[in-house]
Amino acid sequence: MDSVRFGRALGFGARAAAKTLVSAVDAASAPSPRQPASQQAAQSQTSRPAAQVSVDQVQRVAAQAAEASANLGRSGRQLGRSVWNPFVRLSGVLWLEFTGVFFGIFAVYAASGAWKLRAEMRETAANHDAHVHFLMSAVMAVVFAYFCVTSFLRARRKGRAQ
Repeated sequence: MDSVRFGRALGFGARAAAKTLVSAVDAASAPSPRQPASQQAAQSQTSRPAAQVSVDQVQRVAAQAAEASANLGRSGRQLGRSVWNPFVRLSGVLWLEFTGVFFGIFAVYAASGAWKLRAEMRETAANHDAHVHFLMSAVMAVVFAYFCVTSFLRARRKGRAQ
């Protein structure tokens, strides 16, 4: 993932979380939109006891806080996904490339051993052990080269997948 796409994903999550936080603060500090404050105060003093008015206000603020908390949680999860998913994919690609290099080192080591024993390619009665060592080195070089190449191919395929 390129830095522009990563920055956009990170920026989107951060903006969404900030907007949710601002709307939660606005909702918690705003008076009820149903009635003007002067009518609410007059009505609460004439028709309802003060305890009931306080309970209603507490319930309304609690409902607004619960809604703001849910919005904040939703935005936080979205931020987590927008940051975590690219990180997981990129770290997987990096791990595949690291293992490819690791297998490549062993393949080169085995190939150099086979190169040193190349004179023992044909088996005779005198060089049976050297011939076996040559074959083992050659097989090891081929196997580790295969692992190296397939690891890099998987890393390339995983890096291009979206």
